[in-house]
Amino acid sequence: MLPRRQPGFTLIELVISIVVLAIGATALLVLINQTTANSINPLVNQQAHALAQSYLEEALLNPFCDPDLSSDCPAFCVLSACGACSENTGGLETRSSFDDICDYAAINDTGGAIDQSGNPVAPAVLGAYNISVSVVDSGFLLNGLDADVGQVVRVDVTVTHDDIADLNLVLSAYKTNY
Repeated sequence: MLPRRQPGFTLIELVISIVVLAIGATALLVLINQTTANSINPLVNQQAHALAQSYLEEALLNPFCDPDLSSDCPAFCVLSACGACSENTGGLETRSSFDDICDYAAINDTGGAIDQSGNPVAPAVLGAYNISVSVVDSGFLLNGLDADVGQVVRVDVTVTHDDIADLNLVLSAYKTNY
């Protein structure tokens, strides 16, 4: 009588199953790695948006015209807002003394958000953000208001990140001279 064959795996079946399991484990690890890497992006985007909104709101809360120049801002500004309606102090003014919207045109905070007193905004993780503000006072119309004659300005706040090259958030708002 012949000996009965015992059930089990052959060496070839065992090698094939190990290769299939290795491919599956590799695919799972790649998926976990991509998910982890992409999960930080919403947080970074939310922080960038909050910083841009903060700078934009700070700028928009200031008067259209420099209060030191005229009390009748709409009649006083007949040329571009940042030329005729804002006093050029030659860079002597600090952010804590900004008193009109055009003063914010020179903000370029690299290496993190800065508050009005010049102190870095906590937490330290915000140090990787770069914020710049521009005030556009000519070359456009907004519902019949002409920027070239001091009726409207556009404030653009741009936020970038040192470590994330594709983050370039721009928030814009308009302020009118009325």
